[in-house]
Amino acid sequence: MRISSYEVLGELPDVFMSDDGTRISDVSQWRVRRAEIVKTAVEMQFGSLIPDPEFLEVECNTDPGRAILCCTVKTGTKDNPVTMQITVMKPVGEGPFPIAVDGDLCFRYPYDPDFIHAFTDNGIALVLFNRTELAPDRKVNYRSASQLCRAYPEGTFGAIEAWAWGYSRCVDAMIKLGIADESSITFTGHSRGGKTAALAGALDERATIVNPNSTCAGACGCYRIHMSALKADGKEYRSETLDDLMRNFGFWMEPDLEYYRTRDQDLPFDCHFLKALVAPRTLYISEAENDIWSNPVGSWQTTEAAAEVYRFLGSPDNVYWSFRPGEHEHRVEDIRRLVSLILHKKDGRPLGDGFFTLPFEKMEPIFDWRAPKAGKPERTEN
Repeated sequence: MRISSYEVLGELPDVFMSDDGTRISDVSQWRVRRAEIVKTAVEMQFGSLIPDPEFLEVECNTDPGRAILCCTVKTGTKDNPVTMQITVMKPVGEGPFPIAVDGDLCFRYPYDPDFIHAFTDNGIALVLFNRTELAPDRKVNYRSASQLCRAYPEGTFGAIEAWAWGYSRCVDAMIKLGIADESSITFTGHSRGGKTAALAGALDERATIVNPNSTCAGACGCYRIHMSALKADGKEYRSETLDDLMRNFGFWMEPDLEYYRTRDQDLPFDCHFLKALVAPRTLYISEAENDIWSNPVGSWQTTEAAAEVYRFLGSPDNVYWSFRPGEHEHRVEDIRRLVSLILHKKDGRPLGDGFFTLPFEKMEPIFDWRAPKAGKPERTEN
């Protein structure tokens, strides 16, 4: 990849600046600031929050002792229940197990035996569901065909938030069945599923590791950076913009985000806000160096900005990122790297190779603010 154009539309907003115009200076203020960020980076971007379910029932359709466990979950509201299927690939042994939740059963890659065994051979249960059961991945008749929209008709949420809600229901079910080790819960997904995993992990603080893979615009890239690059084939490719996202997939997002469609620089947030909501838990952003549509430079910039929150909260070592060679895919290579991180955090095993190497020249940050010194008011120069 060789960057051919790089346009910065504006500085990344200061994540520590409260809505009242004052800047937080103490860790004790983070929970209040975090709630404000949810209002902007989540509700303004993805729509109103979906309530926790009124009930949750889990029925196992196969023998719980088998390596592959199939479950039917009935949840949502009693007047309009929501049904979803969960497939659990269990490792050898008795649970509870570390679990990795992935909603991309509508894609082909989770069916790859090497993908599955990368988890299960390392003692991790892979929990799979098809997010499109909850809300269809189509623009036409999205709301009328969505189970979540029928259950919560007053909500303004788009498909990404509906799908993210499913991650939390998988955790509910795995805890209820005694499968989940609650100290090691990972959310992962690819592309639109990566957006979903990022949002689910931002909202559900039971997720100890959040790993969005190649999310493109709308989660882990950067609205304020537009870039193009030349690949080995000599052709120039550009990154996805908010305009692209809303034009093609507006039903994924909060409808009012349309107002900012060509005004990226005026957004009161950027992708570092969503990443910051994961702090102080472990955030792992995985990208491919030739996936220009995913805006690799923008992803790195917003990860660097979110890392300031991790420093503020005293967990600077909980931010991870990697760029593997290749294109817009979720490869076994990605999963093996994720598994090495899960085992590193769980058991202290050595971290695998491939982290923290940039495929492009390091650039100046597009923000000039830094984390306040936790516990001490910031000094003001007269």
